[in-house]
Amino acid sequence: MDWKALYSMQKQLDNYIEEKHDLLDKDVFQEKYLALLVELGELANETRCFKFWSTKPRNEKNVILEEYVDGTHFILSLGIEKGHQYEGKELGLTVLNETEQFNHVFEACIVFKQDPTKANYVRLFESYLQLGELLGFTEADIQDAYLKKNEVNYVRQDQGY
Repeated sequence: MDWKALYSMQKQLDNYIEEKHDLLDKDVFQEKYLALLVELGELANETRCFKFWSTKPRNEKNVILEEYVDGTHFILSLGIEKGHQYEGKELGLTVLNETEQFNHVFEACIVFKQDPTKANYVRLFESYLQLGELLGFTEADIQDAYLKKNEVNYVRQDQGY
């Protein structure tokens, strides 16, 4: 995965949004953090992994992937906000099921919000990537979907989203 390219694209998008909405001098860490939690919840909802009371099947893989890259956008953006970048490394396989991994990511979000160090950011990012692996996404899937969604985000900004 070319993380430097994704960070560069995310920084450009963030700058575009901040200029367009007159936020250049505003700290939007709290808003980005909440947005990540919301996206993570939307992702979990599409997988339905926690809905033990329902027999309705999970959504299609492409819908789940789109939700996943929405979260990726905010994780990248939070890293940029705090001056951290994930460089990438070989991840160990998680022994958690999907529900447990979602909870692990939520917990990593909380730890990062309370103490936004690089180590906590990397833990958050790695737990999110492990979730992506559990959901069946390859690095190529994630990168391609990110590129497509990044274009959509610009169009949405231009249309007053």
